[in-house]
Amino acid sequence: MIPARLQWPVGFGVVLVAALLPFVCSSYTTSQILTRSLILGLAAASLIFLASLGGWVSLAQLGLYGVAGFTVGNLAKADGGAKVFAMDIWVASLLALVVTVLVGLLIGVIASRSEGIYFLMITLAFGVIIRLLFEKATDLSGFGGINQIIQPSLLGSAQLDPERIYWLCLAICVLVYLGVRYFARTPFGLAFQGIRDNTPRMRALGYNVTLMRTVAFGIGAFIAALAGVLNVWWNTQISPGTIDIGPVIFLLMIAIIGGLYRIEGAWVGALIYVVLDNRLRSIDVVGERVATALGIIFLLIVLLSPGGVMGIYESLSSRWRRTGVTGGATSDGDGTATPTVAGD
Repeated sequence: MIPARLQWPVGFGVVLVAALLPFVCSSYTTSQILTRSLILGLAAASLIFLASLGGWVSLAQLGLYGVAGFTVGNLAKADGGAKVFAMDIWVASLLALVVTVLVGLLIGVIASRSEGIYFLMITLAFGVIIRLLFEKATDLSGFGGINQIIQPSLLGSAQLDPERIYWLCLAICVLVYLGVRYFARTPFGLAFQGIRDNTPRMRALGYNVTLMRTVAFGIGAFIAALAGVLNVWWNTQISPGTIDIGPVIFLLMIAIIGGLYRIEGAWVGALIYVVLDNRLRSIDVVGERVATALGIIFLLIVLLSPGGVMGIYESLSSRWRRTGVTGGATSDGDGTATPTVAGD
């Protein structure tokens, strides 16, 4: 575990190195590896936010990510989808955030009354409903997706000038990370963790558990919406396949590979996933079996460390320091971290 007095300097150093990477990496690496990792990591962060603070594993986060992307595509200038608005891209993106949060709150009102496997299945059902909505409603998703979504002129072209969109994604990811860290220490965040640990007792103390869970789900929807907006700014297109069951599973894999109860694990897992996805496609023996190869690697990581890559780090740290406590999460000795405060 990094000593408390060194956490901020180390964090600043990591961000500084990340900001300088476009100067030493090719345009392809900056766009297809680094930027894609940041966007997927942001989407995974919305999942980890709910898992670490609330003990929920939501499979609706990619659906919310898609709601934001499709909303931008329908409101801004694009090829496909609704063509009656043609709003400014900034206005369209802001409205996409609002719409996605409202959808997230609606899902939260329903799902927050359930627990465990029931919550998992309800959120999966909502994710499937969202995908089917855009797949069947071709007026909203075009025929095969929405393409050539206009990009903010301030950022230039994500294809010709990948550095600008990369730096914007990096800045937003840093703000989200700091925001989650701060939220975990607020009275609301501490109460939410109390609900995770002992729901009946929190109800007995007078907390409105359903309302607090719904609000937290809305915050998670906002994080997923940021990722969805950035995705269409970077990729300039979105289709129903983007939020299909396969990508939902891969997003869950990203969160688990990095560490389901550590907010840093979102971007660690995303970077590992994107690098593997790109490298495996260039190996002849793998061919079209990329998903199978990724699944095998995922199983190996989980078998070695149920807590993901961050779990390996915590396990080694606890052994070096010969203590069971590593920054707010108790190591179980097998690399699994029992969640307490996200991001500690």
